[in-house]
Amino acid sequence: DRPCPRSHPRTCMKCGQGTAALVIRVGDPFCRDCFREYFVHKFRAMLGKNRVIFPGEKVLLALSGGPASSAMVRQVQEGLSREAAKRLRFVPSLVYVEEGAVCRQSPEQREQTLARMETLLQATGFPYHVIHLEEVLELPPSILQPGPERSGTSGPSGPSYKEAVDSFIQQQRQEGDSGTSLPGHSTQDTPAGPPATPRLPNAAQTQELLRIFEAAGTATAREELLQMLRTHLIVQTARNKGYTKVMTGESLTRVAIKLLTNLSLGRGAFLAVDTGFTDQRHGDVMVVRPMRDYTAKEIAFYNHFYSIPTVTVPPLFTKRREKPSIHLLTERFLLGLQEEFPSTISTVYRTGEKLSPEPAKASSESQRCLLCLCGLD
Repeated sequence: DRPCPRSHPRTCMKCGQGTAALVIRVGDPFCRDCFREYFVHKFRAMLGKNRVIFPGEKVLLALSGGPASSAMVRQVQEGLSREAAKRLRFVPSLVYVEEGAVCRQSPEQREQTLARMETLLQATGFPYHVIHLEEVLELPPSILQPGPERSGTSGPSGPSYKEAVDSFIQQQRQEGDSGTSLPGHSTQDTPAGPPATPRLPNAAQTQELLRIFEAAGTATAREELLQMLRTHLIVQTARNKGYTKVMTGESLTRVAIKLLTNLSLGRGAFLAVDTGFTDQRHGDVMVVRPMRDYTAKEIAFYNHFYSIPTVTVPPLFTKRREKPSIHLLTERFLLGLQEEFPSTISTVYRTGEKLSPEPAKASSESQRCLLCLCGLD
C-alpha cells in the first residue's frame, strides 16, 4: 500500500540539456529530439555505408503493416523530402502480401484488413501493389531459378556505384533538377484506381492454398513454407515490374531470433544470407534489410512518439498453445532472456555479423535447393 517512489528525471546523454524521454539501453537516456536524430541517422548511415542502392534506382518496399516495416516506410518518406539533409535518391514503391487465408480469417475480416491496408498504402503517396498469397499458385517455374545478374548494379561499392552517381547527376542537370526520385513521379506502377471494396481470390484458390498448408505436418514447417512463398511472391513482383532491389523491415530483434531459429532448423550454413544486410541469392533482385540495426524497443518508441500508423495482422493459425513452433519457442526464449540480461539479443546479432555468405553459394544448377535457392549441403 506504500506509494511508489517518484523517479528522478534524467538528462539526455547527447545534448545534455533536455529531459530524457526514454532509455534505449542501460545508461543511454535520450530526449525526443535527439532520439529522432539518432533514429534517422542510423537509417541513412546504414544505406550510405553499404552503397547498394544507386541514385535513380527503382526499389520495392515490402510493407506488412507491422511496426518495423511501417517505420522503414516513414524513414524513406522523410529521406525523399526536399528538406532532408542527405536526400535519398531512389524511386520507391510498396508491396503488401495479404495472407488472411492461412491465418484463418473470414472473408469479412480479410476485407477489413485489406481496407485498412489500402488506407495506409494510399497515405504514403507512393505507388503500391497489393498481392494475395493465393497468387503463388500461378507463379512461373522460373521463380525456382536465380535470374541473370544485372551488369553494373551487383557490386556493393567501387566504380559501378560512382558511375551511377555521376550518371544521375548529369541526368538531373539535363532535366533541370526535376527531382526524379520524388514519390509519385514513377506513375507507370501506380494501380489504375484501386477498387472501393478490395477483391479477394476465388474460393477454389483459397481452398487449394489451405490444402497445401495442411499438408505441411507441423507448425514449424508451415511457418517456413509461409516465409518461402511470401519471398517468392515479392521477388516475382519485383521482376515483373522492373525493380532491382527489395527492402524488407526485419529489426535487430527479429534477425537475432531468426539466427537461433535457423540454427535449430539446420540452416546454419545459410545464416549470413538469411539475416545479412544484403541477400543476392535471387540474382537479378537483391533483398536489402536496412532496419536490422534497430531493436524492437527503439522502433516501438519511434512509432509511439511520432504516431506512425500500423495494421495488426494475426499470426499463422495454430491450435497448439504450449509449443506451437520452433520459431515461437525461440522468440519466447530470447525475449525472456533479454529481460534479465539486456545485452542478449545484441550479442546474438553481433555474432551473426561475423558469418560469411560463401557456404550458401551453389557451384552449379544441380547443387542448388529448389525452395530457397541456396547451395545444397
